[in-house]
Amino acid sequence: MKRLIAHLWRIIRGPMQWRVLWIAHAKFMVGVTGVVRDDAGRVLLLRHRMWPEGRQWGLPTGYAVKGEEFGSTVVREVREETGLEVKAGPLVHLKSGYKLRIEVAYEAALVGGELKIDSFEVLEARWFSPDELPEGVQESHRALILGSVPLG
Repeated sequence: MKRLIAHLWRIIRGPMQWRVLWIAHAKFMVGVTGVVRDDAGRVLLLRHRMWPEGRQWGLPTGYAVKGEEFGSTVVREVREETGLEVKAGPLVHLKSGYKLRIEVAYEAALVGGELKIDSFEVLEARWFSPDELPEGVQESHRALILGSVPLG
């Protein structure tokens, strides 16, 4: 049976193989988060409108669009949500998330722009010292900020 499957696999080649793989495997959304820091080491936090009451503070985050490099997702999401320009740095977190979601986080450095929030998604944006984070910060984001989330 294994030989037959291997033989059929070699026969279908190319696009047909990709269709079979697409059908057979999970499809994922990729949530990308940026741990944005300024020159003073402060971290950018947003109070998200759509998040649960009492847990609305968190890092800039959003979903990657098809074909987008994840570092570019951080740059785009921060610009869309805050008007700030950042440069994506090292990958600091990667894991499968809830259901069909992959979670990715990058360090990012502020490089310019003027703070102007997208009021549809964001209620407030502020810079915080990592040792003085506000109440209501998502615990997973607190761990990212403090560097206690293991890679992988």
